[in-house]
Amino acid sequence: MVLDAHDSDPIAMGWMQGSPPAPERTVRWADMSMYTFPQLRWAMSHYQQLRPTRRVSRGEGPISTWPVALNSALDDVKLETLATPQAPSRSLTWAESLLANYTDAIVVLHQGRCVYERYFGVMDPHRLHMGMSVTKSFTGLLAAMLAHEGELDVHAPVTFYVPELAHSAYATATVDQVMDMRIGVRYSENYADPEADIWRHARAGGVFPPRPGDPPPEGFRAFLCGLQPEGAHGEGFTYKTVNTDVLGWVMHRVTGADVGSLIQARLWQHLGVEHDAAMGVDDWGTDFAGGGINCTVRDLARLGEMLRCGGQGPAGQVVPEAVVADLQRGGDREAFKTGGYATLPGWSYRRMWWVSHNDHGAYMARGIHGQSLYIDPQAQMVIARFGSHPLAANVHNDPVTLPAFAALAQALTA
Repeated sequence: MVLDAHDSDPIAMGWMQGSPPAPERTVRWADMSMYTFPQLRWAMSHYQQLRPTRRVSRGEGPISTWPVALNSALDDVKLETLATPQAPSRSLTWAESLLANYTDAIVVLHQGRCVYERYFGVMDPHRLHMGMSVTKSFTGLLAAMLAHEGELDVHAPVTFYVPELAHSAYATATVDQVMDMRIGVRYSENYADPEADIWRHARAGGVFPPRPGDPPPEGFRAFLCGLQPEGAHGEGFTYKTVNTDVLGWVMHRVTGADVGSLIQARLWQHLGVEHDAAMGVDDWGTDFAGGGINCTVRDLARLGEMLRCGGQGPAGQVVPEAVVADLQRGGDREAFKTGGYATLPGWSYRRMWWVSHNDHGAYMARGIHGQSLYIDPQAQMVIARFGSHPLAANVHNDPVTLPAFAALAQALTA
């Protein structure tokens, strides 16, 4: 029986309490306990204590504030979860949905005002939390900006920028195909399979520890060079983290800066964020472009609000309006079907953002264990949420998350 949100609360369980903490209450990287539920609930908001990161500075600018109009009535908003082969639909309130998805922190903005903000467990407004694959949307956004500015040629072969990949699956791929994850590469992203390639990738970059008898980690980029082709490029969408790491390498060659430095210079120092962020790195100091960002939930919401406002930040245009419009239009919906996302019918993927094509034109950044940045242009709503769901893949929280976000948008619109 999996512990519920109350019983798995990291404070109640006493993780890492004491000096030193008791062995049975210690969370570590080396034994994978930081990725094991319920220890995961503590580790998601303490990544910098467990693994190396680089600073993503907020700079010296002023903090951007928003009007606060907290609305406790939103807790009672009703929703119906999506039925799945494992469970029928059920009725929940918004407040109940947060517990069902093991929410750690959430901020809701409506028309630029903060209407909802809650923290659970060890989280608070000033604590960084792992963003996991929300990082991909940061990386894709930066690449789209470079392409719009003419610094990055999306039609160029990947090897034009990174010749080291000439003997890999990316030898015949274009940058455009990488940005929309339409790459034929032999690589499994199935977290439920301990033999899947995502585990080897994570061990190569030091995200996961080596197993007994494993060779020393080779680093993210050496791992990319060994990937082999499977299928054709440019056809169906298949979500694979290695594609984002390739894109990060391409951008490093174009700009001379790693992804964390680009986030810092092009985004973080123009949003009026409250806190520095952090980026996970491997033993060579290479940023984990596909999953390394750590930030506060308020600062993640500031990124979403800037996009909701057409790329306009508190002190001027941060992202070209045309780039934001291109993200909102989405990608090829037929190609997306090959990804096999049963909870996302009719969606598409564009520049590493997930696009719903619903009546509100909502789109989002997503990360395993329930990380979300959801932007609803019609409802003028932004939701930033961090979570620590016991199961990694979002298919396990989508049946609650997506109806909850839609119900809140409807309530705020009404």
